Amino acid sequence: MSDAAQPTAAEVRAAAEAVKTALDRHLAAVERRSGEDDPAVYEAFNELAAAAEEYDELLYDRHDEVTPFEIPAAEDALPPYRGPEEANALSVLIRRDYAVAEPQRLLAQAQRVSDLDAGGPGGGGPADTVHGALGVLFGEFEPDEIASRHKEFGLEEGDSTLWVTASDSAAEPGEWLSAPFDQADPHRVICRFDVSAVFDDELDDDALDGSDADLDVDPDVDLDVDPDVDLDPDVAVPLDEVDELDERDEAGDSDGPGGPGDAAGPGDGRRPRRAGL
Repeated sequence: MSDAAQPTAAEVRAAAEAVKTALDRHLAAVERRSGEDDPAVYEAFNELAAAAEEYDELLYDRHDEVTPFEIPAAEDALPPYRGPEEANALSVLIRRDYAVAEPQRLLAQAQRVSDLDAGGPGGGGPADTVHGALGVLFGEFEPDEIASRHKEFGLEEGDSTLWVTASDSAAEPGEWLSAPFDQADPHRVICRFDVSAVFDDELDDDALDGSDADLDVDPDVDLDVDPDVDLDPDVAVPLDEVDELDERDEAGDSDGPGGPGDAAGPGDGRRPRRAGL
């Protein structure tokens, strides 16, 4: 950015004051919240996020410095909600992407369905092309079943998203069937749930950021296994030694509370988002 376009010091300070004000409003809204989905809290949250992002940008432009706050990226946030305060109807919009990973498997599964419907081998016909096979499978199975069994059909999952949008009133029968997705207004989204491999990649990157210093390992413990130790299965071990080994195992059980056995997994890539109602 050129010097002429840089924000002034007064603009940066004003942005900082706006963050302070937004912080106070957010805390007050949280302290007065009427429930888990209090719209005042969502509004205060969005105002705080916007103020913090503005300050962060001005601070960087003016002083080449950043804040320690993580500002939600634009793609991670919903636009301001502009739908009805109390929805009288709703629409659920779903998109699921697939890649045809194994065309032969897809054709075979579709032909099997087609044969069963036609009463015998060769009775189907439309399952001899990929697009014909897809028509057969999606005509036979519900989308949720295909999603859960996609590998059986030679498909590979891509991104998916589910939007719950609010409406003032329910649509008339057949009103939108000619263009079902033209009225997908992001400003009326109550909440959405996204699934993408990109979210798994973010989790993997966070895990790789850890260093050996994060591991809680006693430096005095010898982790090397003695290669000279012989364990003869035919030699009886005294019971007192067995009890001692059991006590050690119980004391160092890694699957006990707080151990790796209780650690949360990487998740399924599902990222919920809720509109700032």
